[in-house]
Amino acid sequence: MSTIILDSNVLLWWMAGEDRLLRTGWIERIDTQPGMSLSVVSPWELWVRVGTGKLVLPPAFDRVLAEARFDLLPISVADGRRAGLLPLLHKDPFDRMIIAQALNRDATVVTGDKDFAQYGVRTILV
Repeated sequence: MSTIILDSNVLLWWMAGEDRLLRTGWIERIDTQPGMSLSVVSPWELWVRVGTGKLVLPPAFDRVLAEARFDLLPISVADGRRAGLLPLLHKDPFDRMIIAQALNRDATVVTGDKDFAQYGVRTILV
């Protein structure tokens, strides 16, 4: 199976036990399937949104993230280059980095954002 990268919104939904992930079996898969990946850009994106007042994170966010078994994907120079050269179909720079990382790793992104697929990246829409 290819690498699976969780989008930032899926990370939050997983922490909250969101019904859309429960119905589709993704809560259990994230909890039990080895090799679930998370870009280092995701916590950064979420903390930026906290700083701008657009988001309130769960109180145990840092602890839960630290205890999770995610493979953290660093940002490489190749990822930065690819994200920077992607067409501007999606303007969120954090999402563009996740897309670039997935393309560079031949990975699949689990997301709630249907626009990811415009880039030819494999997605699982939840």
